[in-house]
Amino acid sequence: MATPPQKPAPVSLRRWIAFAALLAAVALWSWRAQRVLEPSVGYSTLYTWVEGGKIARATLRGRQLEGALRAPAKVDGRDVSTFRTDLPERDDDLLPALRRNGVDVTVARAERPFLVELLMSALPWLIVLVAWGWLSRRADGAFARGPMAALMKSKSRRFAAEGKPPVTFEDIAGLANAKRDLQEIVQFLKAPEPFRRLGAKVPRGVLLVGPPGTGKTLLARAVAGESGVPFFSVIASEFVEMFVGLGAARVRDLFAEAKKSAPAIIFIDEIDAVGRARGAGLGMGNDEREQTLNQLLAELDGFSREQALVVLAATNRPDVLDPALLRPGRFDRRVVVERPELAARRSILNVHAKGKPLGPDVDLQAIAESTPGFSGADLANLVNEAAINAIRRGGATIGADDFAAAADKVILGDPREGKLTGAERRRVAVHEAGHAVVAHASPSGPPVRRVSILPRGLALGATQQAAEEDHHLATRAELRDKLAVLMGGHAAEEVILGDVSTGAEEDLKQATELATNMVAHFGMSDELGAVYYEHRAEHPFLGQRIATNGGASDATVHAIEAATRRLIAEARAHAVETIEARRRALDRLVAALLEKETLERDELAASLGASPDERSRIAAVK
Repeated sequence: MATPPQKPAPVSLRRWIAFAALLAAVALWSWRAQRVLEPSVGYSTLYTWVEGGKIARATLRGRQLEGALRAPAKVDGRDVSTFRTDLPERDDDLLPALRRNGVDVTVARAERPFLVELLMSALPWLIVLVAWGWLSRRADGAFARGPMAALMKSKSRRFAAEGKPPVTFEDIAGLANAKRDLQEIVQFLKAPEPFRRLGAKVPRGVLLVGPPGTGKTLLARAVAGESGVPFFSVIASEFVEMFVGLGAARVRDLFAEAKKSAPAIIFIDEIDAVGRARGAGLGMGNDEREQTLNQLLAELDGFSREQALVVLAATNRPDVLDPALLRPGRFDRRVVVERPELAARRSILNVHAKGKPLGPDVDLQAIAESTPGFSGADLANLVNEAAINAIRRGGATIGADDFAAAADKVILGDPREGKLTGAERRRVAVHEAGHAVVAHASPSGPPVRRVSILPRGLALGATQQAAEEDHHLATRAELRDKLAVLMGGHAAEEVILGDVSTGAEEDLKQATELATNMVAHFGMSDELGAVYYEHRAEHPFLGQRIATNGGASDATVHAIEAATRRLIAEARAHAVETIEARRRALDRLVAALLEKETLERDELAASLGASPDERSRIAAVK
C-alpha cells in the first residue's frame, strides 16, 4: 500500500546543520586571527632569550608561552617587544630556567574568544534542540519514514485480490459446515445492501476454532479470495515486543490500514498469544500483552457494522481466551473446524494426489480408512512423504508400499539405526502379538490392520487398529475393551516370558489416563457414580496441565485412584484370560513376526483366524 505524501517540515535539518557549521567556522576564524596578531618564535630562540636574560615577563597558557622582552628584538626583520611560542607536552627544564634568569612567570587559563566560548556552551543545547525538532517533525507525519516506524507499524501481510482469486472454497476439500457458515461473510462483503435493507447484522468477528492443521488459515484465505477484498494477515505474537506500548500501536496501525481499504478482512492467527484471560500474570495487570489485548478490544468496538470490515481469528485453545474477547459485539460467531471424517479425508487425498503418478495398487479409499484422526495438513504431509519415498527408491510411480512407508514415518517416525538383540526382538514380538490377539478377540474394537516389530522413533514396535467408519462416541464396554488391548502387551510378556519389561510404559500411561477419565469424567465407575471431577487443570504459568484435586476432597481423590486401579486390574485380567485361551494363535503370530517383521491385515487373518465380528456375520448368513 502506497504511503500518503507527507507535508514538508518548515525548517529542515540541513538548515540547522549549516547554521551550526557556519557559527563554528566564524568562531574558529576569529580565534585564529587573534592568535596571528602576535609573532611566533622558535623554541630554540626562546631558550637563547631566557639564558641571555632578555625576557622580562612570561605567561603560560596551556601549551603556549606569551612573553615580553626587556628590549625590542628583531623577529623576521621587524622589531617586536612581545612574542608567543608553542611548548612541547612536557619540559621540566623550562620553569627552572625562567626563575633562574629573573623572569616574572604567570600561569593563566587558556583564553578563547567570546564566540568560541559561546559555541562551546551552546553546542550541547543546540544538538538537543535539533534532535527534538527532528523527532517532532517525524511524529507529525514524516515519522512514518523514520527508523522508529518499523517498530510502530504492524507486521501484517496484505494480499490484494487481483484477477482470479488465489484460494476459493472449491480448493478446500471437506469442511462443508465451516464453509457454509463463512459463505454469509462472503455475501456481506460482496453485496452488503440486502443485509442493510433487512436490518441484518453480519458478525463483526468470526473465531475459527479447531486442532492444528485442520485448515483454519486456509479458510480465512478462501474468504478473502471468494469476496475479492484486501486480506490483512498477521500472527498475534507479532504484536508483542519487549518495549511497552508497541503491541497496542501495531494494533491501531493494523486497523487503520484495514479501514482505509474497506471492505477488507483482518485475519489474526493464533490469537491466544495475546487474547489469554487477563489476571493470570504474576500480579502485574499492565504488562505488554494485556495492553495489546485492551487495544484489540477497543478496536473491535471502534468500527461500525456498516464499514464492511470483518475480523477473522484462529486458535486451537478457545478455553484460555479472555471472556471479553468472546462476548457478542466482538467475536459474535464461532466456527468449529474439526478433523476431517472419512469422506472428507478421501476428498483431501484426491486434492493432494492430483497430478501425481499413482501406481495401480494405490487405493485412496483404503488410505482414508486407515488414517482416522489425521488433519488436512497430516494428509498433505502423508502424500508428500509417499512421493519422497518413491523418489528415494527410484520408482516411476507412487505405490501402495510408499504410502505404507510414509504412514509409518508420519505416525511412528524414522526407523532406528540400531538392531535389537535376539532376546529383545522376541520380547517385542510377544508384546505386539499380545496387543493384536486381545484386539482381534474384542467384540467391539476396530480391526487390527497392521503389526510391526521394526523399531521406529521412540517405539520398538507397533500394533495399528483402524475402524472402517468414524465414531464420535464410545460406550463403557468399548472403553473396557480398549483398556484390555492396551494391557495386552504387558499381559503377554508375563504369560509367555514370565516377566515384564519397560516396553509397556507408554501402554500403562495411556491406560491410566483412559481409566481415570472413565472414573472422573465419564461417570463409568460404580464407586463414584455419574459425577464429574476435574482432576487436571492448566497451570497459568507453566502452560501445561497438572494434577490437582479440582475442588474434590482427599477422600474423593483416593476413591478416583482406587477405581482407576480396579479398572486397569480388570482389563489386565481379561487380557491374560484372552491370551491363555488363544495361546496357539499368539505363538503363530510371534513366529510370523520374527520371520517377516511386519504383517498386514490379510497375513494377520491367517495367523489369528476369524474375528468375533466376522464370526457373527458368518453365523447370520447361515
